[in-house]
Amino acid sequence: MHITQLNRECLLHLFSFLDKDSRKNLARTCPQLQDVFEDPTLWPLLHFRSLIELKKDNFLLSPALKNLSICWYSSRVQVCSIEDWLKSAFQRSICSRHESLVNDFLSQVCDRCPNLASVTLSGCGHVTDDCLARLLRCCPRLRALRLENCARVTNRTLAAVAAHGRALQTLHVDFCRNVSAAGLRRLRAACPRLALRAEHSAAMIPDQLPGVPATALRKLLPR
Repeated sequence: MHITQLNRECLLHLFSFLDKDSRKNLARTCPQLQDVFEDPTLWPLLHFRSLIELKKDNFLLSPALKNLSICWYSSRVQVCSIEDWLKSAFQRSICSRHESLVNDFLSQVCDRCPNLASVTLSGCGHVTDDCLARLLRCCPRLRALRLENCARVTNRTLAAVAAHGRALQTLHVDFCRNVSAAGLRRLRAACPRLALRAEHSAAMIPDQLPGVPATALRKLLPR
């Protein structure tokens, strides 16, 4: 029996065992398999291990997407987490290659995936408060948001959770150095049922402005 003789249900089940690249390669072999590749029900979960994967065409964004994770574990994460004004020209050059990738990708997610239930972002040093606020507004069914080592996340994201995260049950902001203890207290007061975790975040040294001592910087953080 040739693979194309299998019914739709069997083909979807077969595709479900393949990674993104394998699905794309198989889809290229004939229109019937390309049609299976483009079936939204095949894509309830997406996991990316590097930012460059976000630029590929081996996946589908659709309302069927429920779980999304972008976990970038690379030495370049450390470079991207350096405060912009402290970066060398070489370091800025490295970051410019992918500075907007996550924000642009999440913008597409906001437009196409309103039924998201869980999002995990780790090592996404350039993801912004504005981007996360839009995600919360556009994905009203979001129940879990896990952020780790996202250097640009501040108390503004916590305020957006309080304002728009009506369905949110779990929030992690681990190793997010620009989240303050005061911001966490306000969120706990506003959302007492939210399972909130913030490992080391409030204890880390926040970003410093040129000429501003670290001891004075906390007073300048968003409140």
